[in-house]
Amino acid sequence: EEKKEEKKEGEGAGEEKKEGEGAAAESASGLQILDKEKQQTNEENEDILFKDRAKLWRFVSDSKEWKERGTGEVKLLQDRDTKKIRLLMRREKTLKICANHYVEPKVELKEHSGSSRAWLWTAIGDFTDGEAKTEIFAMRFSDADAAKKYKVAYDEAREAMSKLQSEK
Repeated sequence: EEKKEEKKEGEGAGEEKKEGEGAAAESASGLQILDKEKQQTNEENEDILFKDRAKLWRFVSDSKEWKERGTGEVKLLQDRDTKKIRLLMRREKTLKICANHYVEPKVELKEHSGSSRAWLWTAIGDFTDGEAKTEIFAMRFSDADAAKKYKVAYDEAREAMSKLQSEK
């Protein structure tokens, strides 16, 4: 066992690249370290209409309970070409997507449990897991002011999407 461990320690020796080299560098453990400035997020052709930190849950109808999706930055993004607006939320640190769907004109935010800092809505065609699914979400912000700002931005996005759909 000791010999195996020695081999593992010696394996990446001398092969480390400096973080400044290229878009990705390799750590001693063999994991790739991506350069944040060069990562492709598919947000490059989108304008940020809203951005704030929040916590997201989804309702699981089978077990009739709320499951936490994650805490992170929620954004309303508008595509520069198509003008479509989507909601995108990534978890802090891992940046894994926990919500990704277009803002639908017919989907309204509803207050969640009488809380002035939380909203509830049904997402039609959420692509978080790679396929379109209808999900019921709840999102809580740090304070009532942040929640109000989100509601205003979301309603403006709904209006813009409604106009976009009526133009077709």
